[in-house]
Amino acid sequence: MLFKVEMKVNIPPEMPAEKVDIIKSKEKAYSQELQRQGKWRHLWRVAGSYANVSIFDVQDNAELQDLISGLPLFPYMEINVAPLCRHPSSIHSDDR
Repeated sequence: MLFKVEMKVNIPPEMPAEKVDIIKSKEKAYSQELQRQGKWRHLWRVAGSYANVSIFDVQDNAELQDLISGLPLFPYMEINVAPLCRHPSSIHSDDR
């Protein structure tokens, strides 16, 4: 199943910079591994904001929840999820 996931990050300003750097490093490694596995198919930054729009390709809602809640930045995110399905006018065969 494909899902559009919008994530906006709100790190508390009082969080020590060293802790922020550690969390961001873990976040990058985790997200890149999910991309290599094909579960996080697309990742776009939202210009002018600490936010992204992503496309996940997972088995079901439960798997998506597990992956998203595993993000190191998850406690500091506002997240919106929308399920996606193939558009009948699409010319791409890999966009289930």
